[in-house]
This record gives sequence, structure tokens and C-alpha cells, in this order.
Amino acid sequence: MATWLQSKWRYLFMFLGVQLVVMALLSREGYHKRVSYFIRIFRKLETTATGTSGAGSPHARNHTGSDVYANLSLLAKAHGRGEDMPYCPKTSPLIGGPIHVSFPSGLTLAQVARKNPLVVLGGRYRPPDCEARHRTAIIIPHRNREHHLKFLLYYLHPFLQRQQLNYGIYIIHQAGNYTFNRAKLMNVGFREAMREEDWDCLFFHDVDLIPEDDRNTYMCDANPKHAAIAMDKFGYKLPYKMYFGGVSALSPLHYLKMNGFPNNYWGWGGEDDDIGVRVSLGGMFISRPSVKVGRYKMIKHKLDKGNDVNPRRFNMLAKTRQTWKLDGMNTVEYEVLSRDHFPLYTNITVHIGTEAGLHAMAPSPKILAKAPEKPPVETPTKPPAKLQQEQQQNQPTNH
Repeated sequence: MATWLQSKWRYLFMFLGVQLVVMALLSREGYHKRVSYFIRIFRKLETTATGTSGAGSPHARNHTGSDVYANLSLLAKAHGRGEDMPYCPKTSPLIGGPIHVSFPSGLTLAQVARKNPLVVLGGRYRPPDCEARHRTAIIIPHRNREHHLKFLLYYLHPFLQRQQLNYGIYIIHQAGNYTFNRAKLMNVGFREAMREEDWDCLFFHDVDLIPEDDRNTYMCDANPKHAAIAMDKFGYKLPYKMYFGGVSALSPLHYLKMNGFPNNYWGWGGEDDDIGVRVSLGGMFISRPSVKVGRYKMIKHKLDKGNDVNPRRFNMLAKTRQTWKLDGMNTVEYEVLSRDHFPLYTNITVHIGTEAGLHAMAPSPKILAKAPEKPPVETPTKPPAKLQQEQQQNQPTNH
């Protein structure tokens, strides 16, 4: 009997001991969970505080980007450029990576000009302290997009300066109200820009796309480059393999090999894909930056008036293999109505005709001498009095 009681008490004590151990472990685990919870909250607060402390912090660089003008305060006007000017480094020390892009209200071209004192008349720039290794022309097809142009120039000028490029910006403005023809304007831009300088690279740039990372260098590669690989409107992904729209770059040799761009795509759509096919037919490949670097933010807008969807684009694309040598740089026709050198860009207003040809429905000589019916804010043949006065007052002294 005594032995049975001892055995019973022993099992009872063992049971209680196991319970105590389990309670202790659970209590310890709960304690650690509570401690870990508060540590995570503390770290989150600390990270948030650090991230908002300045544009140079890791948090700011990875998520919001830096001010595009941040590194340019170190530059000063060169008192004289001698023949023994050293070449700029192969990788610019001014490049900073991701750029914060926003669209503040009330921005004016005069404000943009004041923030870019080293840009000279016609939208031209050379590094003040070294000889640029690359000469790049920016070609922007344009009509009635003045609001977008202000923002593009605000970001594009410092973006290019951070890359230590010798560059010029050309606005190719289509006169009149006939259907817009982006690709033909790019042909015009190539020819007119090359008349001014022997550029070694030409970037064809939509007016509503803002680059978000200055490691996306505006220099040509061995093959035609598609720079806008990751747009926000496509979820920062390439929509399809042969896409060549938004922002692309060609050397003069690339342009010759593919016979330039098609002239017969009137309205929205099709020309980008035609150009992509031409790259292949010219015996070349499309090069691209990484998705992390080739990022662009699009300025939201509705489809432009006079740029309706081209209903014939798919039928035309199906014939590109038969037409690319017959339609391009070798057949482009246009008339230059005016060439104006403004503080931030060179504006070239052109008459490019209609689908029936250059002189079919052509304006009379009197109309040709005038500015377009709806010109850009700073691009008429003779700017409005108020705008002209603003340009004279705010034009940098070195122009």
C-alpha cells in the first residue's frame, strides 16, 4: 500500500513538473514575441526618421530619389576653355542614381532657365571643367504640348549635365492642324540637327516621359538603344520584346543602315513597331539598359487632338519588309518655316504636308511666313510681347 502511494505521488509530481516547464516555455516565448514586437516598431520608426532626414540617405535614394539639381551646385562657369582641356572621366562623378520626379504647379520656363545658368542659347551645353567624351542631340517631336515641355526641360537639362555630355535640345514643331506625324518629325530632327553639328548620338524623346535614374546614360551603344524600357504606365516592365517607343537612341550610322524612320504613319500608333522592325532588317539588334535603370515617369494626359489612332497601322506594319527601303530618310520632304534659338532649346517649326504629299493642301506663301496656328509657348516665329519680355529679362548673361 505504501509503495502504491509513493508511486502515485511520484507521477503527480512529474505531471506538475511537466506543466510548470511548459508554462515557463510558453511564458518565455510570449515574452520574446512582445519584445520582438516592440523592437520592430522601434526599428520602423528609426528607419522612417532616417529616410526623411535627407535626399542623400539610403532610404531616400532607393525609394524617393534625389533632387536632380543636387550635384550641379559644384559646377562653376569656366572663365575660358583652352585647347588642353582634359577629357571628362569615363564615368561621371556627378551621377547619383534614382531621381525624385514630381510635377509642381506654376513652373515656368524662366524658372527652368535660372536653374540652368550654364545652358547657352539654343539649349546647348558643354561641361565647364572638362572636354565631353560624347556629343548627344535630343530630338523632341512636338505640337501643342507646352505644359509637358516645361517639365521635361526642368528635368532633362540637369539630367544630361550630370552625365557630363556635350548636348543640344531640338524641338521639332509640326505646323498647322493636320494629323500629327511623329516619325516624320524625327526624320526632320535628325537632318536639321546634323546640319548644325556633327553629333555622334541622337536621342529621339517623347515630350511626356521623364527619366528617373541618371545611370541611364544618354550615349549611343554599338546597336540602336531603347532607353525607355520601364515606364510607370506599363508597371515598369517592357510591354513586349520588340517595343521601341518612348525614348530611343541611334548613331548616324545606325540611322543610315535602317533608312531612318517611316514617313507615312499619320496619327497615333504603329511607327514604333515599324522602327523596331527596321532595326532588325538593317542587321542590328536592340540594346537596352536594365529595368532598374531605364525607368521613366509619364505625364498623364488624354489623347491629343489631331493625333487620333491610326486605323491603318497594322496593315502598314505587315508591309514593312517591302517598304522600309522605299520610305524613310531617302524620301522625307518638308519645309522649314522658322528656326529659333531660345534659352533652353532650339525650336524648328516645319511644314510636313499631308498623306497626299508635301504640297497637296499646302498653305499659301503668306501663311507660310507666319507662325503655326497653335504654336508652343516659346516657339512662335515671333513670340507674344509678354513672353518675349520675360525671355529678355531672364535670359542668362552668358547667352
